[in-house]
Amino acid sequence: MSDLPGQLITDSGAEDRASRTLLADAWYDLRRNKVFWVSGALLVVVLLMVAFPSLFASQDATSSLSGGCILADSLQPPSSEFKMGTDQQGCDVYSLSVYGARTSVLVGIVAAVATTLVGAFIGLVAGYFGGVVDSGISRLIDIFLGVPYILGAIVLLTAIDLPGAVGVVLALALLSWPLDARLIRGKVLEAKAQDYTVAARALGASNWRIMTRHILPNAIGPTIVVAVISLGLYIGAEATLSYLGLGIQPPDFSWGTMIADAQSFFFRAPWALFAPAGFLTVTVLAFILLGEAVSEALDPKMRK
Repeated sequence: MSDLPGQLITDSGAEDRASRTLLADAWYDLRRNKVFWVSGALLVVVLLMVAFPSLFASQDATSSLSGGCILADSLQPPSSEFKMGTDQQGCDVYSLSVYGARTSVLVGIVAAVATTLVGAFIGLVAGYFGGVVDSGISRLIDIFLGVPYILGAIVLLTAIDLPGAVGVVLALALLSWPLDARLIRGKVLEAKAQDYTVAARALGASNWRIMTRHILPNAIGPTIVVAVISLGLYIGAEATLSYLGLGIQPPDFSWGTMIADAQSFFFRAPWALFAPAGFLTVTVLAFILLGEAVSEALDPKMRK
């Protein structure tokens, strides 16, 4: 008899969990995940930095905004006046890193959204229509998956001579969509055989309505998770391309251009490289950890 109350409580908890929707169940798990809260807090700070950089640093300390760099302060070590030292032009490295976040993060966000949209559309068409369409798209996906997207982006940006944020977003979107397309295709194949899809088709719904109202909402979940994780990777890709001189161009700057500029005087002023590299590493890691936490919460097999 003593085990009965505990058994009733356990059964009640199981029933409550079963009664929750997928999103509510995922949020229940996320609330207990410390990684989710830590990575989320870091990303909130980064996004505030992107939206309101003046809250974190003075505009007068960045050369591209108001000519506040003083050459006499060149290569000053970290101090109370310059939190992370200065670069060769006498610019405050901390302020540059804060303002450089806007370019790096925005490029990553736009690239992630563009890649997800392209991949979702192609995967939806392939999975829904099947047959020759699916076979042709699947072979195209295999070809693109065999091309390293960083190497492909370097070749593409060199060939089309389109440096800057637009060129980076275009290159990443054109070369990174296959993973999203393959994920969507697999989920569409599952959803296409479900009763609600069969019922919609029997009621005379058009292909477009079935694809957008019934199949896509049930297939987009994994792609959103991948987009969150990939966002960090795209920020790193932008830094890589900018470091190589194929991405962001002066007078604009990002973490990648700061790292490229700092390498020539690294042994005299290592802080000029460590500061933007630290901002970049923390941001990329936060996006990856957040994506993994969301993925774990949405996957029933991984729930505790």
